[in-house]
Amino acid sequence: MKTATYELEEELFKSVLSKTPEHIKELNILDMKKSEGFTFLLKKEHLEPYDEVKNPNGLGLNEWLKNYAKEAKVSTAGIRGPQNVLYPQDTRFPINIFGITLATLAKSLVALEKYPNQKIVKIAGREVRYNSEDFLDAISRIQAANGITTLVPYNKGTIPIWMASFLAFKLDLFGGEYITSSHGISVKNATKDLNSQGSQYLPEESMEFVNKIQEIFDETERNGYYAIDFAPADAPEINEYVMRFLNDGVNLYIDYLKSGVAQDFSLNLIKNFNQKLVIDNVGGSAYRTLSRVLDGLGISSKFDWLHIKEDPFFHGIGKYDKTPKGADEFYDYSVDATVNIMKPDGSKFYPVIESVDYHKLLASYPDGTVVLITDPDHDRLTVVQKENINKIFLLKEYGIDYVKLDDNTILAVFSANQAFLMIMDFWAKQLKKQKLWSNHPRFIIKTTASAKSWDEWAEHNGVKVVNVPVGFKEIANIMKKVELQIKNNPNKEVVIDDVLGNPINLGVQPRLLFAGEESGGMIMGTEDLIKSQNGRMAIAMREKSATEAIVVASALIADLNGNSLSEHFAEVLNENKIIARFDNRVDIAYYNESEPDIEKLKRDKLLGEEKRTLNDIFYLSMAIASRQNAVTLSQIKEILGDNFKNLDFSNLLSVKFVGDGTYLDFTDKYIEIRPSGTDAKTKAYGGGSDLRNIEQFAQVMGNYSGERTELHKKYIPENIYKNSKEIAMEYYLKFVNKDANNEKFIVPDYTDLLNLR
Repeated sequence: MKTATYELEEELFKSVLSKTPEHIKELNILDMKKSEGFTFLLKKEHLEPYDEVKNPNGLGLNEWLKNYAKEAKVSTAGIRGPQNVLYPQDTRFPINIFGITLATLAKSLVALEKYPNQKIVKIAGREVRYNSEDFLDAISRIQAANGITTLVPYNKGTIPIWMASFLAFKLDLFGGEYITSSHGISVKNATKDLNSQGSQYLPEESMEFVNKIQEIFDETERNGYYAIDFAPADAPEINEYVMRFLNDGVNLYIDYLKSGVAQDFSLNLIKNFNQKLVIDNVGGSAYRTLSRVLDGLGISSKFDWLHIKEDPFFHGIGKYDKTPKGADEFYDYSVDATVNIMKPDGSKFYPVIESVDYHKLLASYPDGTVVLITDPDHDRLTVVQKENINKIFLLKEYGIDYVKLDDNTILAVFSANQAFLMIMDFWAKQLKKQKLWSNHPRFIIKTTASAKSWDEWAEHNGVKVVNVPVGFKEIANIMKKVELQIKNNPNKEVVIDDVLGNPINLGVQPRLLFAGEESGGMIMGTEDLIKSQNGRMAIAMREKSATEAIVVASALIADLNGNSLSEHFAEVLNENKIIARFDNRVDIAYYNESEPDIEKLKRDKLLGEEKRTLNDIFYLSMAIASRQNAVTLSQIKEILGDNFKNLDFSNLLSVKFVGDGTYLDFTDKYIEIRPSGTDAKTKAYGGGSDLRNIEQFAQVMGNYSGERTELHKKYIPENIYKNSKEIAMEYYLKFVNKDANNEKFIVPDYTDLLNLR
């Protein structure tokens, strides 16, 4: 039994223990403690629900698969969900050891069918979440039993998601498995499936695995059982030697950084900076890799660390004993530092940041100290700065949020939209200073939900913009399309369609300046194309990296030489004549994700999904009808104006479907409403020239019930309303597949790689 470290963690464990039935506590038919190889017999009765009398061996796997398939169709960041943190064999939860087993087997079988009689090598990694060690063990042993070699860190230690992605591409591996739920709540977990490019699978690719699991179930139904082999824990196909030799990929990654954000001119800025930068290593798992990278770059002495101990409860960060509505129960806001709650008086509450004792941890640091906050899988960055309380007026003027530390100091909290705008501006200036800027046309890739200020900055600086749906795999998909055109026609202009339906001419031999999303993930491009061991070329890596973000952000901070980020942000806005200088995001959660009673959790989530979908379809159906010329813009304005009488839609320019949400473009702002691809949540985004205005729009529209009004029924055809999700998926797939880079992966000879010792 796991031992709790914190009082709230103890409460969580007690609650889970009390809500877990005895038959699940006693379940031990898949014992990962066995070091020798074994065979697990998946039986017909395992597919059906548990019944104490009629089916005491029931695991309800048919129901699990139905939910898994549903998630796979829409997932934006791996197939994730809650788990029983104490009993990973609990199939009532979406993430469990049986599900991991079936998904891994299915992926292995699909790989072997596509590449028969070839040596397949993958990488597998994890961060610190509950049960991750068992899941990694299961993945590597199932793959080994199927003849697939799995590279794992020494002693199966933690690595960041971007390192698994980087090595999948750099070493020309078949792909990878990574166990994480990013910045999600502690009881959540997931597997992110990485393809041979190191990018996450798109939904249609994930469905191949779902279909293969169904085939396994069909055979189980026919024969009464299906044999699943697990290799011994020390099987030669489970390879720790390569990662140990490669220093877990750190040395290769340092070389990559030196071709991009860690060139001498940026490293020298950091080395000459006379203040300490602080890294808050939430969850503890980034430290193991990031500390080695910073040491290898010769800049580790410039950083102090917070929370370096690996901890699946994330040091209690984001955890409370009251819900947002004031109920006395455990509630987890996740470790997403950007999450904020609007209080009744209109002020914002940052539950994650305010759960950290920064007033104590930063007490000895001078004003101006910057804290770089990263999450457990180390792919996101949040930037905050300790400031004197007299800066509040400036912060309010420019829409920068803050948290009070004491009577004299505050913590300025920069959204990713704000921090990344400063980063891309800084990097562009550095490239110009080094006389590199004019060597290539420059472009950025951003999600539609990210700041409109990025688009304005890009236009002001002659940089092209490709807008995509939310999710870094969507960004990676554009990268691959660009690379294919460069490869096939190196002297021809590259033209890419964005999700808004615009063809974007990127020029000849374009280079990526920046790619990112408002939730805190970013990557930078390199001057020379990145080359894998086997000769594949890339304009940038496929996963967001907080290490890359930390290096370039540190260079920016050092370059400011003590000047505040808030003042610099104001300068960037003014220099680039940016109108849409404010941004906002509202997260509407329809249930308590931390609810330990799984039956209540399922009911609440199902009800929440219904609310989320109603909200989504209300707007989506207007976008689809507009695209099909079944409704006019003036009629849409009439629908919205009638329904939201306190909001002004007179300057609305268009309503568009953007791959996973509905984008309303105004003359002075944008509003995007999108359903979460992973949970019963609605996300409402806004960016524009008036902060109060976009906050009001996002709050009101994001929280709308979705009930159809009479005008909505009058102007939006019934068949479009009922089928809008299916129609939207067709449009999405058309966008994804146009000019897609579908070059088949060629399995290289891994002899030299696997002989590394």
